[in-house]
Amino acid sequence: MPKPSDAERAWEAVLRLHAALLPRLDRVVARDGGMPLGWYDVLLELNDAGGRLTMGELAERVVLSRTRVSRLVDELTGAGLVSREPNPDDGRSAFAVLTAQGRRRFLAAARAYLPAIEREFAPVDAGRLAEVADGLEAVLEAVAGEPNGRGRRGRRD
Repeated sequence: MPKPSDAERAWEAVLRLHAALLPRLDRVVARDGGMPLGWYDVLLELNDAGGRLTMGELAERVVLSRTRVSRLVDELTGAGLVSREPNPDDGRSAFAVLTAQGRRRFLAAARAYLPAIEREFAPVDAGRLAEVADGLEAVLEAVAGEPNGRGRRGRRD
């Protein structure tokens, strides 16, 4: 069998790291932040976007199907953290809007999530971690056109 390419190795490492860390971070956010990580992700994206996104934009940002995002927004709406508003420019779409209570709950959950990320990566040498982050941001920019250094994932506000 041929030796895997660097691209294959990088992809496998990203997937394996994601699979290893996601359940651990989900438990911390659920326990200490009071919400599932999926909720946190939606609230994070709405917060970063100034509090309002179309459902399609939200689905692209959280990398979930429109159906799954719609279900999450329904759950968040039921909890009073998000509201839906019709899009006056497009009768087929709606906006997901972060409520004041949603922003407060997001900020409270960030106080659990961000330290958990720091704890998970603490065993890695800081210089190595910076190299990995820089490298992954460069790959993201190259393949997805995302600006390098966005650093959005854990931001508080």
